[in-house]
Amino acid sequence: MLEIGNQYKEEFSISQDQVEIFAQISGDDNPLHLDADFAASTPFKRPIIHGFLGGSIFSKILGTKFPGPGSVYLKQVLDFKRPMFADNVYEAVATIKDINRDKHTAIIETAIFDKSNGKIVVSGEATILNSQRI
Repeated sequence: MLEIGNQYKEEFSISQDQVEIFAQISGDDNPLHLDADFAASTPFKRPIIHGFLGGSIFSKILGTKFPGPGSVYLKQVLDFKRPMFADNVYEAVATIKDINRDKHTAIIETAIFDKSNGKIVVSGEATILNSQRI
């Protein structure tokens, strides 16, 4: 049974091939994500990952690991604080902030950290429903 303060962490990285697949699926072919020459002329100096692609790690975590199968996303807020880059190692952290057992819902703080420097790159909050695990 989940309790307030429970936490789950997972390291991950995203390849440039995955960025290109996401661009095809989403239709977001902004050269900032796909063209190294174009990205070199921006403040980022290299292609950045789509924000929603980086944040999609929480779909995996909440739906398969914490709390896991049966989870239904009700809400997700994401604040993109710093760019994410292909092949960098990141750590996603999900922390139970509040639980409503009568409604089988939880509010989960979501954050992604750059493992190379410990800085937060994405912060947010998810609300999920799971009648089996909450």
